[in-house]
Amino acid sequence: MSRWLACWLLALFAGAAQAQSADTILLGGKIVTFDSAPAEALAVRGDRIVAVGRSADIRALAGPATRVIDLAGRTVIPGLIDSHIHAIRAGLTYTTEVHWIGARSLGEALDRLRATAQAAPKGSWLIVAGGWIETQFAERRRPTQAEIAAAAPDHHVYVQLLYSAVLLTEGGIGALGIANDTSLAPRLTIETGADGRPTGWIAADNRTISDLFDRLPRPGMEQQVAGTRAFFRTLNSLGITGVLDPGGYNMPIEAYRALFQVWRDRALTLRIVYSLCAPRRDHELTDFEALTAMLPQGFGDDWLRFNGIGENVTWGMYNNDAPSEAQKEQLYQALRWAAPRGLTATFHWHNNRSVHHLLDVLERVNRETPVAALRWSVAHLNDASPESLARMKALGVGWLMQNAFYFRGEAFLGQRGMEAIRLAPPIGTALRMGLPTGGGTDAHRVMSYNPFVSLQWMLDGKTAGGLPTRTPDETPTRLEALRIYTQGSAWFAHDDARRGALGVGKLADLAVLSEDYLAVPVEAIGGIRSLLTMVGGRVVYAAGPYAALERRAE
Repeated sequence: MSRWLACWLLALFAGAAQAQSADTILLGGKIVTFDSAPAEALAVRGDRIVAVGRSADIRALAGPATRVIDLAGRTVIPGLIDSHIHAIRAGLTYTTEVHWIGARSLGEALDRLRATAQAAPKGSWLIVAGGWIETQFAERRRPTQAEIAAAAPDHHVYVQLLYSAVLLTEGGIGALGIANDTSLAPRLTIETGADGRPTGWIAADNRTISDLFDRLPRPGMEQQVAGTRAFFRTLNSLGITGVLDPGGYNMPIEAYRALFQVWRDRALTLRIVYSLCAPRRDHELTDFEALTAMLPQGFGDDWLRFNGIGENVTWGMYNNDAPSEAQKEQLYQALRWAAPRGLTATFHWHNNRSVHHLLDVLERVNRETPVAALRWSVAHLNDASPESLARMKALGVGWLMQNAFYFRGEAFLGQRGMEAIRLAPPIGTALRMGLPTGGGTDAHRVMSYNPFVSLQWMLDGKTAGGLPTRTPDETPTRLEALRIYTQGSAWFAHDDARRGALGVGKLADLAVLSEDYLAVPVEAIGGIRSLLTMVGGRVVYAAGPYAALERRAE
């Protein structure tokens, strides 16, 4: 009996020792930890980091089943979190669009269109939904109708430039039924050339461009699911492990079905935190009451979670620099309902000259129900003044900052002058003030989704066309920029205690980089990619020397 008992105890202790072994360890690298010198290694058990330190010490946590990854000196950063990206919408059409994101020349962009045309059925639509600007091209110009027609002679082509203009092949207007639409046609400006004939380019405002896009054929549910999975994997390849999605144009409630399907299939590779826009004008509060009756703040899990309302809370206070008292009252009524229910809210606002209208309403709500714990945010506000930021800080409202001026810096310079653009956006001022700030892109209609392009722009202030803008006083350090894109963004998801940094007890969301973000020339940062991305200790993307570590679900 004693011999049996000894064997049993030995087995018990061996099992306990095995349970303490790490599932994965990463050795021999440069682990970015923010508040101390980079470490060499880290260990993961379950979905958490259990140790960070020297390789020799971390190696001791390996057991027979531990996966050991040799970093070979590579840099590891916390998984990047885009705090304002229309990722859900982008996924719906990702595999059915032509992407000009990152194309260095117009010729390259047209080649992408040509390649897609060769594989697409004749007569179908080829859609470039945005994510490009003419200054990114070596030719420094937009395409012509003749060029897109030559690249895709047997197709209708739709090319969207930000939310300001659309280029259609000849007959495209007829195919979309625009001419006979008395509600849409008067809102369009048809561009004509020197000969007085239409060029194919149509200019309009944001809302009208979105209405025009809604006339295009929609992918089926199967294509939407495939596109969602493919787009999220693309984000993983850039070190992104989480996003905050604000809804936006062209996103009715039913558009979320593909996302929920991927979630139910347990196939998400990003942590998605989403908010809901008001579906109908003048029914905002009624709709929010109905939608959130069984969808409380924070509902979901670590992969998909509801994060309140916005970016369009009420239609009258969205892209409106001169709201009426009635429109401000409408927003106040919606927010005085939301605040006691603990709902987070995010607000789309572009111009500092009019943001006082929004802040007045927020301060009014705050006098009745303090909002600081709710982590409300203002998105965009590229030209924010110190006074506006101070008002936000006093409320406990944070700032979601994107690299809009990477594409639109030249336009802002023409409108406001060099002195204004040298202070915009005021990243340094926000950091010195201690204002919660998240990094992001606002992709994919108005910007590339590449976070390293955004990080490079944060550090050098140069537009896609090479124009230098921001002053040194408004420029963060490399670590500050990275912290904005990780810990800063996590704050708005109420997750800063669990992710956004590489430390013991944190979720194991990380990226192993192709180049050292801390050491490469600033102009090379935009070319960095992830070689290995993990979310909760699970490998969601692997390439190069780590490609064998990824097991993709079919």
